[in-house]
Amino acid sequence: MVKYCYSNELLINNMFLKDFYSIKNGSVSIAAEQASMFAKEIAHDFNPLHDVDAKRFCVPGDLLFSLALEKYGLSQQMHFTFAGMVGHDVLLNFPETDDSQIDINDNQDKTYLQVERSGAVSRDAGLIDSFIRDYVAFSGQNFPYVLVPLLEQENVMFNLSRPLVIYESMTLSFEHLDFKEASVEMLEPKIEVDGKRATAFLHFKMTADGNTVGTGFKKLAISVPSAYEAEPMQAFVDEYLARKNTYLGNLN
Repeated sequence: MVKYCYSNELLINNMFLKDFYSIKNGSVSIAAEQASMFAKEIAHDFNPLHDVDAKRFCVPGDLLFSLALEKYGLSQQMHFTFAGMVGHDVLLNFPETDDSQIDINDNQDKTYLQVERSGAVSRDAGLIDSFIRDYVAFSGQNFPYVLVPLLEQENVMFNLSRPLVIYESMTLSFEHLDFKEASVEMLEPKIEVDGKRATAFLHFKMTADGNTVGTGFKKLAISVPSAYEAEPMQAFVDEYLARKNTYLGNLN
């Protein structure tokens, strides 16, 4: 049985994630401004749901994933299920536990993230930092560069005025954790369409020192009520990229 080690603090070294959360009465709180900054400046994810003034604002799933890795370390096998949308200043509890299954709940016991883990575990701060950054950067590029070609391939598309793309889960499987840095590289993505619902599986591999050390995939649920239309989709993508480039350009 693997014995997990954990810290009484959320983040063992605080690292760069310290800017994206605060502690209130012993719970983790993520303000809309912090979540939006993480989405845009770390993940380069410009999903309107992560805008501070979005009516259906939610914290990026990749930020919850990052906080979980900082808290519990990187295990050889990990599965993350995103069970609910975290709003502005929701108080989240990351329990002190060595269990193989962990629920991240709010103070009303509503579950937002479920973590399953097994195998060896690394608490190497440098490894965790670099892996978070590389995975989140990879994940943030899934739209439009991966998702749009998949939709076109299957002749389906989401509602451009109210796109519904839900980050359902993510799975990691490492052969070992005996490395200092790992890069994330895209493998062939897949999409399955069932009526007006599609499920995308975005596969990737992790490499270290030129060798594959693991694989994983990100699962998305997508509402696809209509057939693919190239011109409206291209206009949507152009507007998305213009917004992204303007924001990032203003950071320089």
